[in-house]
Amino acid sequence: MNAWPLSRDKDAIRKLAEEGQIVAHPEDLLKEPYVLEFLGLAEKASYTESDLESAIIDKLEHFLLELGKGFLFEARQKRFTFDEEHYFVDLVFYNRLLRCYVLIDLKIGKLNHGDLGQMQMYVNYFDRFVKLADESPTVGILLCKKKHDALVEITLPKEANIHAREYQLYLPDKELLRRKLEEWSEEAAE
Repeated sequence: MNAWPLSRDKDAIRKLAEEGQIVAHPEDLLKEPYVLEFLGLAEKASYTESDLESAIIDKLEHFLLELGKGFLFEARQKRFTFDEEHYFVDLVFYNRLLRCYVLIDLKIGKLNHGDLGQMQMYVNYFDRFVKLADESPTVGILLCKKKHDALVEITLPKEANIHAREYQLYLPDKELLRRKLEEWSEEAAE
């Protein structure tokens, strides 16, 4: 019996098993969707971005594990000021593997171009006034209930270090997972 029946690139699987995940870019650490079931928020209930943020802070250890490798928590509602205006980043992390700040802005609805522009401003501020010269560029993550890839692509420059990622409060039911697996298997076969 073949040891890797579903893989067509056995050398890549063998390399991954021997060396572990190679992290070269921020995207290599970002998942989608983030499953926030551990927060205990009811999927159909009404909640605010502040409720989502509070639930994440209350379950910070679980959230760090969901984010992935190397994340360290720095601040909640991190304030910075310029031109006598105050701005607040929902969550500030540092990733020791990437050697950079990771800013997370929480959105309970669908993503819009204003959210992307706001995150671009946050990232620019951190890159210019917070990060050290030997650190990598700041990464921005917009964690949203619904994203639109075309909107992200047309709004942000190609080299932007900003990523929109969806979250879901619960894993889908088994029947939906079964259908998705069949769909992915058919796509892989083509």
